[in-house]
Amino acid sequence: MSFKNILVPVDGSDTSLAVIPTVVEMAKKFDANVTVVQVMTIDPYIASEYIAHGQSNQLIERAKNYILDNLETAKAKFKAQDLDVQVKLLEGENIAKAIAKASDELNTDLVILCSHGRSGFKKLLIGSVAQSLITTLKAPVLIVKQDDV
Repeated sequence: MSFKNILVPVDGSDTSLAVIPTVVEMAKKFDANVTVVQVMTIDPYIASEYIAHGQSNQLIERAKNYILDNLETAKAKFKAQDLDVQVKLLEGENIAKAIAKASDELNTDLVILCSHGRSGFKKLLIGSVAQSLITTLKAPVLIVKQDDV
């Protein structure tokens, strides 16, 4: 099996960036392209004008800039490991669905992400993006496990 397009979802946390050594190893081994993504979730009730007409506001712009900064930080950390990556800000009401759509559009062969390792009540309250991705994505998913931080 060969992987040519690897997708790496991050959330801006140090835990989500713990995948970097694994991604670098896989990308170099398979000479793969890597795209790092983060999703800006859009609440249809709060951002209806943005969704319908692209009319932004200060909160949306602040969120976009925060995510773009996160993506640039991730890009720099990959560059420090001698791997150039593409970054992309995604938008959607549902994180897993936005990542799945991007995965399809980018012809992703492999998705690598870090799990925060939440369990029990925390998982029930917060949900699990990793679990959702496993059941939503067409591409194989490699989860790098991290203990809850």
